[in-house]
Amino acid sequence: MKTGRDTMRPALPGMMPGLLLMAGVLLATPPLARVGCAAAGPVEIVCITCHGGQAGHLGAPVALWRQSVHAGNGVACNDCHGGDPNGKNAEEAMDPARGFRGVPKEIEIPAVCGNCHVGVMNDYLASEHGKALGSGGPTCVTCHGNHKVVRASLDLINEKDCSRCHSYDRAKLIRDAMVRTEGLIVSAGEAVTAFKDEGADVERLEKGLFSLRNRFHTLFHDQDVEKVRRESARIDAELAKIDSVLKGISETRRHRKVVGGVAVAGALLAALLFHLLKKTYD
Repeated sequence: MKTGRDTMRPALPGMMPGLLLMAGVLLATPPLARVGCAAAGPVEIVCITCHGGQAGHLGAPVALWRQSVHAGNGVACNDCHGGDPNGKNAEEAMDPARGFRGVPKEIEIPAVCGNCHVGVMNDYLASEHGKALGSGGPTCVTCHGNHKVVRASLDLINEKDCSRCHSYDRAKLIRDAMVRTEGLIVSAGEAVTAFKDEGADVERLEKGLFSLRNRFHTLFHDQDVEKVRRESARIDAELAKIDSVLKGISETRRHRKVVGGVAVAGALLAALLFHLLKKTYD
């Protein structure tokens, strides 16, 4: 006659591998990650291959362009200078019949940049800088560069560059009013990206932050100190709402990690207990 002890003997060894496997899976499973694509690199068009091999002022623009935000986003020579990037030679690439315009005249620069940056062009033209276009006022390339084009940031508002044309006093007040807002935008952007990489649904936050960032960038061409202060404060208030949501996501994910840790510990403890029971029955 079989006893309860005899019945349990074959069951315990059979259960042990499954329990240990479950615990191992829980410990080894990585967090969900976002599957993405690498950003496209610089496009090697005929302009790049030709000028890139030349010395002096004919080749220098290519080296500068490679360091620019344009190169990182696939914006090439023909997007500003026109022409045929798929031409077989220099004559075809720089044929006016194929749209080649060469170096834009000073007064044409905002319109060239505005082919892509329409809103920014309008902000510039409405500003004191834009109103001085053609009469000694700065153009887009004065601050952003022509070939080594840099992103819009508060680094562009600095005493060295601003003092080339006027006193830095008002520019400094504008910069000081925007420093906190830029820091909040950068911080929120990093947090959103981190959560997205972990598989969190942050699409709504991404769109909201994108809108606020664009709104903030419109202030870069505004010389009204009080207006910049008021609008920066409004943007700060909206960023505070995004920050509150991000903290909520962080707390939820922290709680899930705690629960997951408890589950793993429970599984390991159960496996250990079954192992001890097995030894006892053996």
